[in-house]
Amino acid sequence: MVPPRAALNPSVKPRIQIRNRTILLGDLVLIVTAVLASFALRLDLGPMFAFYLPGAWAMVAVALVVKPVVYYFFGLYRRYWVYASVRELRIIAAAVVTASVAVALILLLIASLGGLTPGFPRAVIGIDLILSLIAVGGLRLTVRLLAESGQIDQRGNGNGRPHEMVVVGAGDAGVLVVREMQRNPQLNMKPVAFVDDDPEKLKKDIHGVRVAGSLADLESVLQRYLKPEVVIAIPTAPGTVVRTVTEVCQRNEVPFQTMPGMYELIGGRVSVSRLRQVDISDLLRREPAHIVDTAVGKTIAGKRVLVTGAGGSIGLELCRQVLRWNPEHLAMLGHGENSIFEALLDLKEDLPEVDPRPIIADIRDLDRIREVFADYRPEVVFHAAAHKHVPLMEINVEEAVTNNVLGTQSVVQAALACGTERLVHISTDKAVQPTSIYGATKRFSELIVRDAGLSRRCNFVSVRFGNVLGSRGSMVPLFQRQIAKGGPVTITHPDMKRFFMTIPEAVHLVLQAASIGRGGELFVLRMGEQVQILDLAQDLIRLSGLEPGKDIEIEFTGIRPGEKLSEALWDEGLDYEPTVHPDVVSVNETEVLEAGQLDATIAEMVRLAKEGDTEAVVGLLSERVPGNRLGEAPPPDLTYLF
Repeated sequence: MVPPRAALNPSVKPRIQIRNRTILLGDLVLIVTAVLASFALRLDLGPMFAFYLPGAWAMVAVALVVKPVVYYFFGLYRRYWVYASVRELRIIAAAVVTASVAVALILLLIASLGGLTPGFPRAVIGIDLILSLIAVGGLRLTVRLLAESGQIDQRGNGNGRPHEMVVVGAGDAGVLVVREMQRNPQLNMKPVAFVDDDPEKLKKDIHGVRVAGSLADLESVLQRYLKPEVVIAIPTAPGTVVRTVTEVCQRNEVPFQTMPGMYELIGGRVSVSRLRQVDISDLLRREPAHIVDTAVGKTIAGKRVLVTGAGGSIGLELCRQVLRWNPEHLAMLGHGENSIFEALLDLKEDLPEVDPRPIIADIRDLDRIREVFADYRPEVVFHAAAHKHVPLMEINVEEAVTNNVLGTQSVVQAALACGTERLVHISTDKAVQPTSIYGATKRFSELIVRDAGLSRRCNFVSVRFGNVLGSRGSMVPLFQRQIAKGGPVTITHPDMKRFFMTIPEAVHLVLQAASIGRGGELFVLRMGEQVQILDLAQDLIRLSGLEPGKDIEIEFTGIRPGEKLSEALWDEGLDYEPTVHPDVVSVNETEVLEAGQLDATIAEMVRLAKEGDTEAVVGLLSERVPGNRLGEAPPPDLTYLF
């Protein structure tokens, strides 16, 4: 049995749950009370009251039948009275008057047939109407008052100390924000001050919240509170105002959120709740993929797990998700000590009880990697280490080859030598008919993993991603920096399109591949249709509370070396098969290099890279990488990097 919420969190007080069936029972009691009170007020409690009591009971019977039916048809039992307004009061008045008129007509009919006590006091009908208005309206007003005092359980409860919120803008939008915070304790937000430039509002209280100063006073207002947060509630604010607030908040390390205009919400131009940060998943334009927990749990629970590239966005999220499944040990391998140190701090903050093992090593150093694998003996390996920035790799061919190709070979050989059960190599959709050095080296690394999986009959597989939203070095953080600086947002071409996925989706796909792979497979996530980069940039600007072309300009800079206008998930003409996961397919690769040719090509490629003969390296990749289109892009130029 699930314990009540209050038992799970002692700080949460039990709350009353008021449903419409409870209100119906209240109405029935009040109907009887109103009728009897009407007779008592008209006749006083005495002999006359007793004489007409049978008529009173007849009226009670008629009212109990008629009034709930009339109230139902007026919708009084279909409304959420927590948010009752003046409109609901008008409906209540119409329902009560209609019900009282219906009761009066029925009583007159009964009286004409001789069914009531002679001299039935007709004034009680008018008194009953007044009392019913008070009773029915009062009952529903009580529900709203209880909700606003935090006594009704509406949609959950806030936990812990409420966040102190400073609202920028004391207009209609700001008042709406404050009222929502006050009415909904589950938001865990407490409005403490307004900031507004209207001199008529300064030092005034609105719904109990003081207009503490103008926009110029925002910094001093924030310093009055321990850990304040800011809500920008000016839907029509120009970009200069938003940037001013943003700069003050960033300078004081204060979180801030933006409320979009109501016309944007209603028109569907901003599909986001009123009060929250820009959510990366809003840019996805499809339902995120989900993980099949059971299979992943069997693969990771109680195992020794090693993640390469653990200091990157994908690597860190992999570590975080792996720890959910209680592995025996987790090793975090990375070349950059700072990124591994920061990743450890991040994990410790979220999971203070965990104790992962940090390993600083270069995957290109085969002896060092073999030593690490022999010492740790990982049963499951996630190989996320790679150079991935397309334009940078175009002018650093040697690094792309040694890190992405030689590094993958080192990890695979070390895993084979120590008997690793499962290895998942993270690849990219840029490996499909690659036009870039990055894509070509990743396609070659897929061949290395595929050869090991097939020739050694071990569970070594590759997983292809689309662009990962929010990952380090990706376009979304770049766009966000450009927006924060006031623009412009730079896009290479208006027709540029890409497949997108979120960091959790990417990690789920990796974990799923580890559980369903048998050896040598290439897995791809169903990612829907490609999204235009221009649409993504416009979405991000609007979700930041600004307007494209008005507050933030968009500029087109031209296609960079190695880039394609659109991507594909696998080579044209290849077949794919469904897997046990509905969002994951297995691509049937046909073009492979035999083991001897593969090893010889890697040795030659690495030799040429170390000698700095980049033209020969590109020529060898063009010759050996299946379906590549190297050389179709313009020559690299540093000015095209950003």
